[in-house]
Amino acid sequence: MFRNLAGRIWAIVGAVSIRTKILGIVLGLVLLFGMGITLQARNSIIGTMTRQLEEQSVSISRDLAARATDSILLNDLLGLHDLLNETVENNSNVRYAFLVDARGQVLAHTFDGGFPAGLLSLNDAEAAEHHHTILIETDEGLVWDTAVPILDGKIGVARIGLSDASMRAALNTLMLQFLLTILLVSVTSILVAVFLTWILTRPILSLVTATQSVARGDFSPRVPRWANDEIGDLAEAFNKMTGELAHTDELRREREALRRQLLEKVITTQEDERRRIARELHDSTSQNLTSLIVGLRIMETNCAQCAAQSKTTDLRQVAARTLEEVHDLSMRLRPRVLDDLGLAAALERLAAEWQARHKIPVDVAIQLDERLPGDVETAVYRITQEALTNIARHAQARSASVLVERRDNTVRTIIEDDGSGFSMTEKRGERHLGLLGMRERAELLNGSLTIESTPGRGTSIFIEIPLPERVSAPPAKEST
Repeated sequence: MFRNLAGRIWAIVGAVSIRTKILGIVLGLVLLFGMGITLQARNSIIGTMTRQLEEQSVSISRDLAARATDSILLNDLLGLHDLLNETVENNSNVRYAFLVDARGQVLAHTFDGGFPAGLLSLNDAEAAEHHHTILIETDEGLVWDTAVPILDGKIGVARIGLSDASMRAALNTLMLQFLLTILLVSVTSILVAVFLTWILTRPILSLVTATQSVARGDFSPRVPRWANDEIGDLAEAFNKMTGELAHTDELRREREALRRQLLEKVITTQEDERRRIARELHDSTSQNLTSLIVGLRIMETNCAQCAAQSKTTDLRQVAARTLEEVHDLSMRLRPRVLDDLGLAAALERLAAEWQARHKIPVDVAIQLDERLPGDVETAVYRITQEALTNIARHAQARSASVLVERRDNTVRTIIEDDGSGFSMTEKRGERHLGLLGMRERAELLNGSLTIESTPGRGTSIFIEIPLPERVSAPPAKEST
């Protein structure tokens, strides 16, 4: 329970900013110190003033007893009244004064409304006592009632009541001054703390801002060194770190640019070579095989009675199959329809041949209102071709679908199947290499490729490739 409470308190305190923490610490220390000093001073002052009031009460009482001796012996009641009034007038703290004879009868007093009942019995001084003081609670506060025997109590007792009103007024004034001083010190401390926290937190906030920029990949911010202290050393170390990161990032960008250039060159060279080989297969090898098939058919017709007719028929069939394979190889290397008619026609033909070859239904939906740049069409076609190849080899799918659409300046392609799927954490050799090649083709055009797959639930591939601007359709090439 204590740990949970401490954890909650720490969570609340930890969520407060450093500036608030410093202000809270400074203000708390000032208030704690001020209240402690105030309480100690109050207790000390109360003790000192109490002793002073008690001593004053004894002193006034003894002075009254000494001065009243002659008047009591002479039975001068008027003199006694004058003496009591003089005592009250000369001592502002004295609330009352009266004299009692040896028989306990009040000789004179200063009460205007008559002597209070019961006051006489509250205090008395024995003959051997120097004085006797008690505290009496009244509506106006505490009263020090002091009784002093006159001539060892032989002729009576002098009593006065000394109020603590002046002490309380002085104490309240002093406490008010203390509180005002604490308030002034608190305000000054807050201003000083605000200034100090501004000095401390400003470089820290600069470090935070620069760190956020570094987290976003911007290594250009530099933090000024505010002072030659630990924070200044931290700022200098941070600047060195960002400098090293900027240099490392520059090297990485250069290597990435070289890699992209090399990859682009490889892919371009590969496509050019495929185009050249496909053209040669179509223009030379296919024509030769076609001529061979025609010649064999003529021989088969003219040599109807020849014994080698069956051999001629077999050779013609072999040549026909070879021609079909050459056409298929030419289409795989570089489909002429991609250059002549564009991506939509090429994908539809690819899907039809793939469906006929693997007996897996494939649904193709293409939403393009115009031709795309050549490198984009090639990338989308090759990625789709590789994805369909992976589906046929590994997915064990019952159906597949291909969607290509253009949204503003982005071409989005979605390829899905309902096959066995795979775990995204495992690496499966050939499939992994195929996916890596697909991703590289997309990233080469500043695009992205996302794969979602779960074992037993099929696979979905999402490709997005940005287009710099809408382009017009290039002129169609003449078919040879």
